[in-house]
Amino acid sequence: MSTWLITGCSTGLGRALAEAVIGAGHNAVVTARDATKVADLAEAAPERVLAATLDVTSPEQVGSAVRQAEERFGGVDVLVNNAGYGYRAAVEEGDDADVRTLFETHFFGTIAMIKAVLPGMRSRRRGAIVNISSIGAQLTPVGSGYYAAVKAAIEGLSGALRGELAPLGISVTVVEPGAFRTDFAGRSLVQSSTVIDDYANTAGQRRKENDTIHGNQAGDPAKAGAAIIAAVEAPEPPGFLLLGPDAVAAYRYIADARASEIADWEKLSTSTNFDSL
Repeated sequence: MSTWLITGCSTGLGRALAEAVIGAGHNAVVTARDATKVADLAEAAPERVLAATLDVTSPEQVGSAVRQAEERFGGVDVLVNNAGYGYRAAVEEGDDADVRTLFETHFFGTIAMIKAVLPGMRSRRRGAIVNISSIGAQLTPVGSGYYAAVKAAIEGLSGALRGELAPLGISVTVVEPGAFRTDFAGRSLVQSSTVIDDYANTAGQRRKENDTIHGNQAGDPAKAGAAIIAAVEAPEPPGFLLLGPDAVAAYRYIADARASEIADWEKLSTSTNFDSL
């Protein structure tokens, strides 16, 4: 039995993962900005589940959630940084305050949680950190430039963190889900109030009023939750985990396209050294 702390458990992938963790017999600290939305998870297994209020942009609430986990269960074995939401806008349309809030939640909130659990993990010389990213970090779809950017930032941070923590017995895994049937493209999707007509046929096609994907995604959140547990419990947890056939296909397409472009431009790319004397 291990203790998991999962951010953003009120709906979607976070809730599905929480249910899978609880179902597997682990301890769980399930969190949401409104703890009443996860109270039912704790009531179903009160001896193993703690519901906690957590806004990852609040240093006080971050510290409180980790302290509660330590006091109740002795420490956090697995941290899952899942809290977040989608944001759509053409780059020019993006509101500065909205973009800063996006980064405060996804990127700086993730950092705050990591820093809060690491002292305990380091002292025990074990633990796992799972950072939920998105295939969008690779696809960089029009209208999702800011969301892709914040997830790419998390992935860059995670790569360095993995190297720093591996000698201490702590694993770091980035998870890139494809399209799963959650509220991500519905209630959890925010978009800019500014609309520029010149982007109607690019970013404009992905605004909420034009989006047809919500409710039709092929991905099963329950299976995603089980897959994350399997990855964390593997003898050597992966540094990078794709979830969904669509994510795998998209990643391979992007990798092949980049390899082709590298080959096309290799002569110019390798022409930048000083000439030999």
